[in-house]
Amino acid sequence: MKDTYLTLAGTSEGLYKEKGSKFLAYAYPIKKEEDVKEIVDALKKQYYDARHHCFAWVLGKEGERYRANDDGEPNHSAGDPILGQIRSNNLTNVLIVVVRYFGGTKLGVPGLVNAYRTSAAEAIEEGEIVEKILTIEIPFRFEYLSMNDVMKLIKEYDLEIVKQEFDNVCEMEISVREKLFEQVYAKLKDIDGLYLLEEEE
Repeated sequence: MKDTYLTLAGTSEGLYKEKGSKFLAYAYPIKKEEDVKEIVDALKKQYYDARHHCFAWVLGKEGERYRANDDGEPNHSAGDPILGQIRSNNLTNVLIVVVRYFGGTKLGVPGLVNAYRTSAAEAIEEGEIVEKILTIEIPFRFEYLSMNDVMKLIKEYDLEIVKQEFDNVCEMEISVREKLFEQVYAKLKDIDGLYLLEEEE
């Protein structure tokens, strides 16, 4: 089972100019759909005098959730070419917004497709593509006596501790690679004095 995906490490930019029109492309790594509105609204505010703010985004391990928006450009002349660039680089959890300043000369649909595709490609090229691992968080509570068993398991699977709290009872949340989840989960259940928190909800 594949539990990795490709995305961008951070924000990057691209620029394309044709016949006086300027296409400013901005690429972002995103985690959820709500991020899209926030970023697009901020860019609309920043470039309030631009003619169009076209964008496309892809989310999910297999890129199963996506959307393309032409923002007033002819149908499929802006959002789809941007989406195509995200797809051809096998990226997910990515948003690309292209801000267009109209230069007075119409480019026609083929010209627009090329402009949006090229500026989006440049934003991706300027960025750093990274491979991320899909993880699942497991919260649990345990008694001090179980500490050794817990730490041994964390060491064995090289797990990341997301948060921990040691009071009368110890609480911890660990991050586990998706493909190791069932093994780790089963071993946690075997530790005496350990309670998996999501089971109590």
